[in-house]
Amino acid sequence: MTRATERLHYMDNLRALIMIAGIFYHASHAYNTQTNPLWISSDIVQSQVLVILFEFMHIWRMPIFFVVAGFFTAFLIQRQGIRNMLKNRLFRVGIPLLVFWPLLMIAFYLCILWAVDNVENKSTMLQLLTNRQKMPDGPLHLLSLAHLWFLYYLMIFYAITCAFKKLPLSNIKTFIINIHPVLAIILLPVLLVPGLSLTVIHIRPTHSFIPEIWAILFFGMFFAYGYILFSSPRLLDYFQRTWPILLISALIIFIPIGYLYPPVSSNPLSIPFQPKWSVRLPLILCIAYISTFMCIVCLVVAKKVLNNHNQFMRYMSDASYWIYIVHLPILLMIQFWLLDQNATAVNKFLFSSLTTLVICALSYILFVRWSPIGWLLNGQRKPVFLT
Repeated sequence: MTRATERLHYMDNLRALIMIAGIFYHASHAYNTQTNPLWISSDIVQSQVLVILFEFMHIWRMPIFFVVAGFFTAFLIQRQGIRNMLKNRLFRVGIPLLVFWPLLMIAFYLCILWAVDNVENKSTMLQLLTNRQKMPDGPLHLLSLAHLWFLYYLMIFYAITCAFKKLPLSNIKTFIINIHPVLAIILLPVLLVPGLSLTVIHIRPTHSFIPEIWAILFFGMFFAYGYILFSSPRLLDYFQRTWPILLISALIIFIPIGYLYPPVSSNPLSIPFQPKWSVRLPLILCIAYISTFMCIVCLVVAKKVLNNHNQFMRYMSDASYWIYIVHLPILLMIQFWLLDQNATAVNKFLFSSLTTLVICALSYILFVRWSPIGWLLNGQRKPVFLT
């Protein structure tokens, strides 16, 4: 079986885990007002453990997703050609964005209307929306890409890939492929600095329909790394034994971030605070090196422990796309209800995230897997007894 036709189980499984991790990451926002004071379901109970854990994960979760996306883009081009890759991605990424985005906006609106009328202990943002409802101007408009922003940027990266395929860049690609892996992990973080220097430090897209240059430069670099990684697995194989060093290094580099992070205002109308460059540049470099090191760690560990056919992981791999798309309205409804319940932050976090995961997973197997929606997201499936 050639590299162009084999099923890359570890990449499939890693992509699924990244998608599902999005539920837990978004659930943590409600109990982390230090960096997410305007999260609409923010709770009065908070957890410093969740803050540390998920702020660390936030630095590398989406970068590794774009590495995997770039890898599969190269995989599809080698197997099907550039035109068929674009057709495939249009059906698997572009159309789901167009179909689900308006439905999610409606779902968000209905969730917020319910919370405005029924929640007593409202978050800062929810109280703001409640007050705005009473004004003659009407409700606050909340149109944005929301958590589907990554689909929007994937379509941009696919278009950029097609443009670059037409340019005479073979010498550059050969140079990158032949570069020593240690030199590569030193240079890649430096290449991330221009993108990070164009944004506030929290590396969260504004979810605007207008593409953000910093996001194209920052996430695009990881997409390109994944694309090149497909042609040069030696860049990853080199770290098969030394990945624990990268993990420990990332954890150590993360320590000063808590002291360097700029404060986040709870005023939704305030301009994001930018620290001086004497603080900002070290923070940017910390984020750049952590995201690079952790991407390599995740890829190496995934190849070690996830590179096999497993029926449960195959199901979760298929279900993860649907789970991620629909999870946020469900999660918000649960967390709105929890605002009026007495429990610790960790218990609320576990209840909201796990309940959301179960609901989404069950909805996939009951209503989606064998339906046209499932075919749209993952392609038409054969029953298990035929595979």
